[in-house]
Amino acid sequence: MIDKITPRPDETVAQMLRKDGFEEVDYKITQKNTYTAAFVNAEETEYLVIEDAFPNGRPPLDKVGVIFTDRHTVNQVETMKVTTCLNPIHTALAIFGCLLGYERISDEMKNPLLKKLAEKVGYQEGLPVVVDPGIINPKEFIDEVVGVRLPNPFIPDTPQRIATDTSQKLAIRFGKTIESYLNSETYDVASLEAIPFVLAGWLRYLLGVDDTGKVFEKSSDPRMTEVSAFVKDIKIGDTTIDRLNLGALLKDKTIFGVDLVAVNMADKVLDLFEEMIASEGAVEKTLRKIVE
Repeated sequence: MIDKITPRPDETVAQMLRKDGFEEVDYKITQKNTYTAAFVNAEETEYLVIEDAFPNGRPPLDKVGVIFTDRHTVNQVETMKVTTCLNPIHTALAIFGCLLGYERISDEMKNPLLKKLAEKVGYQEGLPVVVDPGIINPKEFIDEVVGVRLPNPFIPDTPQRIATDTSQKLAIRFGKTIESYLNSETYDVASLEAIPFVLAGWLRYLLGVDDTGKVFEKSSDPRMTEVSAFVKDIKIGDTTIDRLNLGALLKDKTIFGVDLVAVNMADKVLDLFEEMIASEGAVEKTLRKIVE
């Protein structure tokens, strides 16, 4: 399991390098829209957890922070990161960063409302059902994510990059937590607020119009044409939506991991979606209601 936020090569980093005397730091964009450069801008924080299965002896990488453990624990760390403590927070910020006109994840973390959303997704809704792998404390991991990693201005990551392929991410990043609530004798799936809000935000994102009414370019996604068809007739200011049509999308387990209609979450998602299309500025208004 490897965890290290590594955005695309960024012009602000290139400028810093030029100022320090480095040459030929311009980045290239290939025909396949891949970004490449002679430098890498990545965060200092990094985790590498490896199954301790070296029949001829292993290198002493534990001396430089690599964690060796059994395969089951490696999988638990991966599940902790991807389904509760980092990736869901990242996707939530990606969706609403695009809708609220942000170009940096770090700038989003300066917005008290978005910071509270990140905390609600992580601490309030993810943490209660996370499986503690024992070698990395889940709460301390989230503390680092929201307190150090995502606010880092020297990691010039964009919500637009993180929003890439969102239809392929929702099932693992949110569906698994929904399943955990459904299977829990302690927690009620009906208590979830931030996760349905993020899913409703994705529907709002599919309109390709931000909270000020400005059209934006949606990030690449293999199912974008298919899913956008469900909202093609919806416009900002609409007072009603075709719930039956959107319900067909929300039933898709390949996108959400669960049938949101069957688990009684679809109505909550659609109610929030309706609120966010009511007018310009409605996304921020609904966000405020959810986190405050």
